[in-house]
Amino acid sequence: MKIDVLTLFPEMFAPMNYSMMGQAQERGLLEFQAHDFRQYAVNKHGHVDDYPYGGGAGMLLRVEPIVAMLEELQRQHGRPNRIILTDPAGQPFSQDLAQEWSNDQYLIFICGHYEGFDERVRHYVTDQVSLGDYVLTNGELPTMVMMDAVVRLIPEVVGNADSLIHESHQQCLLEYPQYTRPQNFRGMEVPPVLLSGHHEHIERWRRKEALRKTWHHRPDLLKQGSLSDEDQRLLDQIQREDSTSKISSTSQQKQKP
Repeated sequence: MKIDVLTLFPEMFAPMNYSMMGQAQERGLLEFQAHDFRQYAVNKHGHVDDYPYGGGAGMLLRVEPIVAMLEELQRQHGRPNRIILTDPAGQPFSQDLAQEWSNDQYLIFICGHYEGFDERVRHYVTDQVSLGDYVLTNGELPTMVMMDAVVRLIPEVVGNADSLIHESHQQCLLEYPQYTRPQNFRGMEVPPVLLSGHHEHIERWRRKEALRKTWHHRPDLLKQGSLSDEDQRLLDQIQREDSTSKISSTSQQKQKP
């Protein structure tokens, strides 16, 4: 995969040289470059922004430097699969979107700054995406988050591909709880089933606990996924257990002097 980023702060992308992203580049699975579109500034002073027509607070990124950079990249490398604008008004980023983008060969991200863009920039993009319902200083941070989520889904980037299957959000479920040594830490024991060596029981426990965790923390995800009949039976069991536990807890509180 090839990823180009249009930014005013290419130095902010230093983390791309470390950990999994750095390894992906070293192994030839990712070709990444951050481009400073200030080189296409509208004057010798390096200006890429200007006051908004009609007045208002702050400055807007001008359309010319961004489009000039896009056109130059396309002359060099051909047409990208997607040109992605990081924007609070865009569709929410998700694991499904990361999975979709991981199948593309060439992505371009445009990082926002100041009070936003000249509206005409949107004419040149294919996707407008937001990391969440909050405002950040610039688009570099959400761009790095999105790239990380996408690149790790490229075949061979993650050493153990099976681990991706069980990750949170990959199947519209949160990941099941995991444990390592020691077996007992300050009275908190590892669930006995994980020590049993019975793989079928372990897998069933993990599926149930993934459902339980999702039910407790992100019940909205359960509506997005496709639950099997067995999943639904486990979820019904979880809800009964929770109801029994709640009644028991209430009863104990009433009995306290």
